[in-house]
Amino acid sequence: MFNLRNTSIVSLLLIAGLPAAAQAPKISGLVQVWYTQMLDNNLRLNSPTGPYDIRGEFRENTFTVRRTEIKLAGNIGDNVDYEVMFDPTITSLPVLQDASVKYKLPFNFDVKVGQFKNLQTLEGLTSSSELVLIERSQMAKRFGDVRDRGAVASLGFGDPKAFGARLHVGLFNANTKNNDNNAQKDVVARLEMNYGKPHSFGAYTLQGSSNLLYNTAGASFKEGPDAAAVKDNNDKTNQMGAYYRFQNEKIHFSAEMITGTIGRLYQSLGSIHANRKHLDQSFLGYVATGAYTFGKHSLIARYDMLNYNSGDSWYGDTNPYVNTANGTDYTPHYTEITLGYTYAFLPERIRAANIKVNYVMRSKNFLQPRAGQTGEQGGDTLYFCFQTSF
Repeated sequence: MFNLRNTSIVSLLLIAGLPAAAQAPKISGLVQVWYTQMLDNNLRLNSPTGPYDIRGEFRENTFTVRRTEIKLAGNIGDNVDYEVMFDPTITSLPVLQDASVKYKLPFNFDVKVGQFKNLQTLEGLTSSSELVLIERSQMAKRFGDVRDRGAVASLGFGDPKAFGARLHVGLFNANTKNNDNNAQKDVVARLEMNYGKPHSFGAYTLQGSSNLLYNTAGASFKEGPDAAAVKDNNDKTNQMGAYYRFQNEKIHFSAEMITGTIGRLYQSLGSIHANRKHLDQSFLGYVATGAYTFGKHSLIARYDMLNYNSGDSWYGDTNPYVNTANGTDYTPHYTEITLGYTYAFLPERIRAANIKVNYVMRSKNFLQPRAGQTGEQGGDTLYFCFQTSF
């Protein structure tokens, strides 16, 4: 069994085995314990519908050890860095989250290979310990908090204290934390810029297709493309987004938008996924977050929207999201409004130890009505996060 005792042993072996030219790895970690309180029995009793992403913790009142991340990072000489991060709370293998080697080359150029996040969204690349709210936005959870295996080349230019930028271009397996099933790779690019320390902004994209075996057959859409056309499309996938963030000691403001084609997120090869209504189905999301910090206290608010069929695309004459028999409309357009409060034990190092309280209000169209109910259903949550990092 993988546990903290085994982790300590592995860490000591790694340190003992380092050559003299290498520094001992820096060990850091993050512990988060959540308590979630339902504000509506629908979350417990009603069946979910559509692609809305809600964690199992929110379906019941429960204490959860959400994260126990342990990271080892260091370097071999001046030009090679390494990083390994794992989380023993993950209930299914592999518990390994990140494992990478970075080679530093002349002219502010470097190459990183291994398993890590695939450069999408703003919050996706923000450490869990530094999130202003407990949970990431819808777009960050779905498109940004994705680890994959691949390689990224990066080039930095400008002055980080004035105007600076870094361009990343990479290839990924497109199969999350697994080896590939075909020769196709995702192509990703990300441009990160800053104007002084408070302002950061940028854009990113991902272009890819199916991650299934090449001999996986297409499936015909009812009243739509036949199997040959679906196979030829190969679950074409793309994502494009842009973001802006302002951050100083008192004020945080960030805004982001993402759009693209659903593609392999809900596949059309093998069999049509229930959430796939059109071969060229598109999505659109945007989010805005504001926070104000005074002393040990922070007040936060976020508006968050994600639409999984922003083009209202489907085949046939009947809207597949509307049930005329019971008058429900389950168009996959979801909004969340989150209000938050954070108490930091060390204001100069908020992430080191804090307690967060969040109240999330969700649009009421992601749960099926149960007996005696009519119309779309949903539910809100009050939840707490008890955090320490070291």
